[in-house]
Amino acid sequence: MITAGIDMGARNIKVVVLKDGDVIGRASKVAGFELIATAGQVLEAALKEAGITRGDVSKIIATGAGREDAPDRDETRTEVGCAARGAVHLCPDARTVVDVGAEEARAIRTDERGKVVEFVINEKCASGTGAFTEALARALEVPLEQLGPLSLQSTRAIPMNAQCAVFAESEVVSLIHGNVAKPDIARAVHDAIASRIVSMVRRVGHTPAVALVGGLARNSGFVDSLGRGLEIGSDELRIPEHPEHVVALGAALAAAGSA
Repeated sequence: MITAGIDMGARNIKVVVLKDGDVIGRASKVAGFELIATAGQVLEAALKEAGITRGDVSKIIATGAGREDAPDRDETRTEVGCAARGAVHLCPDARTVVDVGAEEARAIRTDERGKVVEFVINEKCASGTGAFTEALARALEVPLEQLGPLSLQSTRAIPMNAQCAVFAESEVVSLIHGNVAKPDIARAVHDAIASRIVSMVRRVGHTPAVALVGGLARNSGFVDSLGRGLEIGSDELRIPEHPEHVVALGAALAAAGSA
């Protein structure tokens, strides 16, 4: 059986194609303003990588903020449910899932089947999301992809008091003017994000192992800050090979389970 999952994220659109439980195609692209057209392009790219056509796909499930606009969808599912299902599929011993994307963050407690037990969403403020790192990388005048490695060069912890992205950007500027080293500021940025996520995790209950998914899982500075905040080692923090595609994978798995 061939199924597909479309994750219509706020910033990026991701598609995963499965055949009998194995990934045979994946693709992603910045959503832009033409959401439906872009989603169609991403779906076609994933199908092309898989070497199949739309007619070969038994069922497509869409998830994400724009799931109701997903082309060719048969059904929709919530991001929380898909994140849990995809994470546990890839990390079977995970009972806590942290999903941090560009605009939202989620802490999820799940059972051994990937079924959601409890969850918390941070969707009202950018301080616990990837958008926070983008804003503060601009303030530091550092390319976003270098912010994580820069953070790991820090030699001391600097508290960042602001919990709002706008105020935090001003605080970063003040730290720069105070001659605080950029690596220490970068660490403070990631520690601030991790602090928000850790508080969410504690609300749902923290049970190792923890699966970290979403685009921010590729940021080494955030991974380090989250591990310290949760007081767990790298052996208890699971990061899948393609963390940004996990929600789409969960949608494709749901399609296979309900087809």
